Amino acid sequence: MAPHPRLAPQARLLSLVLAVALGLGSAAPGLGHGPEASDRAETDPYSILTWHDYSPPSPPPPPPPPAAPAATCAEDLHGKGDFSTTCELSEEVQLDGDVYITGNGSLVLNSGAALTCEKPGCVISANLSGEVRLGRGVRVVAGWVSLAAANITIADTVIVNTSGLAGDPPDRTSGVPTGTHGDGGGHGGRGASCYVKDGQSQEDSWGGDAYAWSDLEHPFSYGSKGGSTSVEKDYGGVGGGILWLFADDLLMNGTVLADGGDSSDKGGGGSGGSIYIKAKTMHGAGRISASGGNGLAGGGGGRVSINVFSRHDDTQIFVHGGMSSGCPDNAGAAGTLYDAVPKSLDVNNNNMSTQTDTLLLDFPNQPLWTNVNIRNHAKVVVPLLWSRVQVQGQLSLKSGAVLTFGLTGYPYSEFELMAEELLMSDSTIKVFGALRMSVKMLLMWNSRMLINGGGDSVVATSLLDASNLIVLKESSVIHSTANLGVRGQGLLNLSGDGDIIEAPRLILSLFYSIRVGPGSIIRGPLVNGSNGDVSPKLNCEDESCPVEIIHPPEDCNLNSSLSFTLQVCRVEDIDVWGLIQGTDYRDCV
Repeated sequence: MAPHPRLAPQARLLSLVLAVALGLGSAAPGLGHGPEASDRAETDPYSILTWHDYSPPSPPPPPPPPAAPAATCAEDLHGKGDFSTTCELSEEVQLDGDVYITGNGSLVLNSGAALTCEKPGCVISANLSGEVRLGRGVRVVAGWVSLAAANITIADTVIVNTSGLAGDPPDRTSGVPTGTHGDGGGHGGRGASCYVKDGQSQEDSWGGDAYAWSDLEHPFSYGSKGGSTSVEKDYGGVGGGILWLFADDLLMNGTVLADGGDSSDKGGGGSGGSIYIKAKTMHGAGRISASGGNGLAGGGGGRVSINVFSRHDDTQIFVHGGMSSGCPDNAGAAGTLYDAVPKSLDVNNNNMSTQTDTLLLDFPNQPLWTNVNIRNHAKVVVPLLWSRVQVQGQLSLKSGAVLTFGLTGYPYSEFELMAEELLMSDSTIKVFGALRMSVKMLLMWNSRMLINGGGDSVVATSLLDASNLIVLKESSVIHSTANLGVRGQGLLNLSGDGDIIEAPRLILSLFYSIRVGPGSIIRGPLVNGSNGDVSPKLNCEDESCPVEIIHPPEDCNLNSSLSFTLQVCRVEDIDVWGLIQGTDYRDCV
């Protein structure tokens, strides 16, 4: 069929808003059938509108409205039947432009059939009341694929692919890198860069930036193009496209892709695109990927959101960054995977080492996310000053994960971390500024929490509050260059060799029991501290005995004016097999 002009996503969204404002009352084009429309009309009893006078963000735009009459089965798709009953395709059909399919019937692509439009941003949209069935070996390829039906079947060996076919990314975003360094494109995670400016480190250098954080629950943005090493020729990989699946029942045994396009050693990989799946049930062991493309520098991962009430089997989902041939230890940053039913966010770089960050910005207040999981060498940063990271359940860091609060070289802010549990295994938390942590359990296994107070008196004190349990095992370390308070109502257990809690001034308070295992250390002040560390005032010139030595304070607050460098306050039981080390108030040399 002849190509149809395609509206930009912003224009479609504006049209929808104007239609509502004018009170037209008609359903959005392309949403008159299928479960998707009824789902949107349901009232959420836990909506923020029930509890707060709050204006929520705009919902995602609907699938692109037809720019021309809807496609026909026989003329446009070369199939048999019609969309009121059943349209069957048994051959490969190459489209010249966008196609929009609507009707009360079904669409069946038999084994070996294909429906392709391999042009950037080309749209294949089907909105049917019956089923969409893709038989073995079927290929569906376009820049934006949207399938909505009562039942969707994606058989094994099926490929629904929008990889490297992105249209233009959203306006006012910086996912496309600048310069001629062959950097990776950004989207869910930043694109990598193998070019490091003088005076900077690899961690300070990245390619295209992340965007569309506010839409990660229902992503609809194209990925971004990678950079080139040439002004004359564009070698960058194209970003990943958009793929939506809406159904009551989804059988997912095939592969759905929105990966960024690969490049050579002359360009950066494109960033992953967007995948949004909404269904009542999903079965099958298929593969879902919105990963970054490979290149001289890898592209960042995209965004995937799964809103499925009942999930069976084990679908594989990937949002990792692309590989960097120019700096193999610095892949593109991981994208985001949001699971809407448990309200959990997963950042997973598939064990690809990186120095490039995935950005976590504003966390929702109502409803709170349940869990946040950072794993497999994902590197995550909370860059906004005075930020709060709050989840109802568990914040988990595993397998080489790194979570950074603040910006390197700017330790001028306080950060809040609130959760039921903070679990760390072979991972690191870095804080540039001060940390106010409130959890029930802190469990650390071969992990480090490094707090850089920076010498600023405003943010010179960090407080770690774990009401039930703190356990450090396998050489885990809590290290602060500024004042540190650690308190709880249960057990503080440093299990053995290499487990350390240390700070220039340290107070441990309110625990029922403190156990210092063999080879573990509780220390204040630091040994071999740097010039940037906060130095406690030891009253070296005072020849009298400070009153707090005779009458210690009873409030258990960390008071930097006192002579103590290490305080243990209101603790029921202390079992010491390791070392508790402090400094006498006269130990001034």
